[in-house]
Parts: sequence; C-alpha cells; structure tokens
Amino acid sequence: MKKYQKILLCLVIGLLLIGAGGWLGWQKLHYTASEAAQTALSKGQEKQDALYFSGDPEKPLVVFYPGALVDAESYSIWAKEVSEKGYSVAIVKMPFDMAVLGGNRAENILNEFPHNGYVIGGHSLGGVMASRYAASQKNGLKGVFFLASYPDEKGSLAETNLPVLSLTASNDEVLNQENYQAAKTYLPDSAIFETISGGNHAGFGSYGSQRGDGSATISNEEQQQQIAEKLTQWLDNLDKTQ
Repeated sequence: MKKYQKILLCLVIGLLLIGAGGWLGWQKLHYTASEAAQTALSKGQEKQDALYFSGDPEKPLVVFYPGALVDAESYSIWAKEVSEKGYSVAIVKMPFDMAVLGGNRAENILNEFPHNGYVIGGHSLGGVMASRYAASQKNGLKGVFFLASYPDEKGSLAETNLPVLSLTASNDEVLNQENYQAAKTYLPDSAIFETISGGNHAGFGSYGSQRGDGSATISNEEQQQQIAEKLTQWLDNLDKTQ
C-alpha cells in the first residue's frame, strides 16, 4: 500500500471513530419516551414531519416544539388528551431532536394539516424556538404557550396582543429562574402564569428523570393530566374570544 493510501485510510478510520463517538455521546444524552407515552402515541398518527393527534379541524391547531434531545413521542400523553377535547395537536419532529435546528418547521405542519388558525408552543428550548417563529408570523396565529420555558429577545412577544400561557412546575430545577423572570419583559402584560405544584421539568413530557432536575412529588400521570387540563382551558378561552 502506498504512503498516501495509508494516510487516506487512517483519515477515514479516524473520521469513522469520531462519528461513532459522537453518535454514542448523543445517544447517552438523549431522552427516550416512556412506555406510557408510546402507548398514547398509538392513538395518533406518525407523519413525516410530526406526530399528529386529530381533533376538530374547525378549532385551532396546537403546534408543539419538543425540548432539546427529547423524543417527540414523550409528549404524546397530554397531546392525546388535548385532542380528545377537540384540539388537534402536531408534535413537531426535529433534526436530531433539537428545535434549534428546525425553528421554522411549523411551516410544514401548517401546510400539511387542516386547521382554523393555530397556537404554537414548546418545552424548554423548544419554547424559545417556538416564540421566535411566533414573533415573525402574523397570519392565523392565535396564541403562544410555554412549558417550563420563556422567550428570548429574538422571540419577543411584548409588542403583540397575542394571548400567552406560561406553565411552570414548582420542583423544576432545570429551568433557570433568573432568566425566566427576566424574560417576562418579552411577554405581553396579559400573559397568564400558572404553576403545577409538585411537578418538575421532565414531567412536562414522559421520558423519565432528567439530569439536574428536582424530584417530583406528584406522579407523571398527574402532571400530564394537569398540563392537558390547563392547556385545554386556555384554548377554550381563546376559542370563545376570537
């Protein structure tokens, strides 16, 4: 084997090893959906760009951006319950489960699924990216919601009259509280803030425990139910006023 061929072979092997190491690292950091969430998904439809739970097409569509490195399936429990109350839910699939890599994917969802206007929201980093999308859109957007999340300056909604719901959990130790409080300046004065007592950061999905999170004192089932109830109540109020 010639010298340059040996060098090329070594480079290829090196790149393969780096790629394999990156994949294993991503797998280690990645959060997979619980069995209960996977069961709930059986009531929905797996599409190319989203997990879709069908409701009434005459009501606003709920577009949802997952948290970083979290399986989209992990949000199927509350999504299923919200759809059963009449609101279709599209949990957006993100590249490598990172909303920061697919901030405009809502466009594909809105083109694919029937709806009468829409709301958009997300969990953690997903909420940041959802607010950025919302800040750049006007047509058909009826509201924005945050699950353990907040907007940044690029996603400021302060100058809008959009209805906003911010849901947090009392035992969440992942959400940066200082940044969360500071980000309220990027929300309209009419924003609604609610806290799930005993819940934690990971409980906004169903994927087990999360590094750095606090311990929940309510079950994941209870937190999922409260998310569905609070989100549906907010959606019902939107439906009445718009």
